[in-house]
Amino acid sequence: MSLVALKNAVLSKLHPNNSGSSSNTSPSLRSGNDPNNYGTNKNNNNDNRNDDDNDPEANLSHVYSNNYMDEKDEDLGFFNSIDPRMISDLIIGLSDGLTVPFALTAGLSSLGDSKVVITGGFAELISGAISMGLGGYLGAKSELDYYKAEVKNERRKFYQDTSLVNHDVEDILLSINPDFSEETIVSFIKDLQNSPELMLDFIIRYGRELDEPAENRQVISAATIGGGYLLGGIIPLLPYFFVSEVGTGLFYSIIVMTITLFIFGYFKAVMSMGNNCTTNKKIVEGVEMILVGGAAAGAAWFFVKVLG
Repeated sequence: MSLVALKNAVLSKLHPNNSGSSSNTSPSLRSGNDPNNYGTNKNNNNDNRNDDDNDPEANLSHVYSNNYMDEKDEDLGFFNSIDPRMISDLIIGLSDGLTVPFALTAGLSSLGDSKVVITGGFAELISGAISMGLGGYLGAKSELDYYKAEVKNERRKFYQDTSLVNHDVEDILLSINPDFSEETIVSFIKDLQNSPELMLDFIIRYGRELDEPAENRQVISAATIGGGYLLGGIIPLLPYFFVSEVGTGLFYSIIVMTITLFIFGYFKAVMSMGNNCTTNKKIVEGVEMILVGGAAAGAAWFFVKVLG
């Protein structure tokens, strides 16, 4: 991809109302003490400018980039409209909810009392959902605090010495493509200098690889993880409400959980990888979930049986 296409993509992503304009400067990079004249010298000629509209490579790269993104959006389908972090939180909550309460109820069933299974299972389910929700809240809060600290640090650096920020941008561009010419880097930096906040956003997103957490991220994360745990954990308990024999309840719970774990693993692969995930991979993920849940439930049943 050419510089122009990269520049347009970055600027449009960081600030949709700004478009990149490129200027041709001297190849004397990091020269001078004036941050506004980054990479320039006294013989700088401002008459030579790149015309994006007349650059066939830029236009082709721009079209290719748009087509690729459109195709990617179509592949992801419904899941493209959901925050990936919410999907991740939901997977965490469901995976724990489907395995831990299942293992606990299987272990308690070895005591031979369905009332103990239901009571103990609900106690663990409520406490586990609260604990998982609090963990999600604290994790999201720490993420937000770290993001704010990084932004504050970069903003302080910018106003203390703009040249340091210019060098950070240069390092980011060279990490993207070490073959970028000095003129290319200088042109990109001079465009970003028109908007200090845009330059800071660029460094945070592409240099520190941080995205600004969504509004109310802590509450959403807590509700998603806790709710996922509660939803997944209620499933292995359901059969015990409809049978009198605890052994029968365990048998039906195993059947229900085998099907549920496979379905969860199957669709977890879909949510994680989209339509690029093959059918074989989806089946493997489903079988892996069955093995993990089965191993946990079997171990719990065995040790409770031995200790009981």
